[in-house]
Amino acid sequence: MISYKFTNRFAATVLTMAIPMVTSLAIAEVSAREAGRETGKESIGKEKYPEKVFPEEFIQAIKLEPNLENGKQLYKGCIACHGPEGWGTHSGSYPQIAGQLKSVIIKQLADFRAGNRDNPIMRAFTSQRALGGPQDIADVSGYIANLPMTTDVDKGIPLRDDNGEKLYKEMCANCHGENGEGDWEDHGPALYAQHFSYLKRQFDWIRNGRRRNADPKMTRQIKDMSIRDEVDILSYTAQLEPPKEKLAEPGWTNPDFPGINRRSLPK
Repeated sequence: MISYKFTNRFAATVLTMAIPMVTSLAIAEVSAREAGRETGKESIGKEKYPEKVFPEEFIQAIKLEPNLENGKQLYKGCIACHGPEGWGTHSGSYPQIAGQLKSVIIKQLADFRAGNRDNPIMRAFTSQRALGGPQDIADVSGYIANLPMTTDVDKGIPLRDDNGEKLYKEMCANCHGENGEGDWEDHGPALYAQHFSYLKRQFDWIRNGRRRNADPKMTRQIKDMSIRDEVDILSYTAQLEPPKEKLAEPGWTNPDFPGINRRSLPK
């Protein structure tokens, strides 16, 4: 069991390190399949996405069987921002990572470590001191992937028409799935039940080149999208719901961390 006092003190330390270096926060994109399907059997994805960069630690970690007990211990370092349930915040400062595809989480963590994606806070949490190597990356990714999700997220604006749906099916479904479930084989992130504000920030950073590990095809695809189309497609995406078996029961809290004062965590 860990106390909220410890978590709060740890978060304050990391934020103090990061504030001089950053003006906006971006947290690992991550977001829904069972971890077990993927273990040791995925393709690296280069055949479908030859332009993507795959760090060596990703290639190593993706082949490893996750130790979920060790993953639980490592996840203590994630609670201060993502919460004990992994549901993130409505503000979009921190994404929902619970239920994200294991391969996607591994890819993002490896990208932070390799410098392919910038975020000073995540750089601290993914350092060699925090995650010793590929096995730790696989372990914490497996733990997060197995957490149940919530649909209590920032959903953007009410859908005005079917514009968002049409755009999503035309531009996003091939890589992120017809219902936002992601692509476990080619490591396309799951997007359903993700906070709208987080999606928008990442979308804008991909468009302007700030997020360097984005799929180049997506960067080209959204370059000239209008604000209305952007809001429509991201609101539609945020309102997509995971299957029932991926969702937490009403009132569920993570029993692995019963001592956390959830009222005091970021909202």
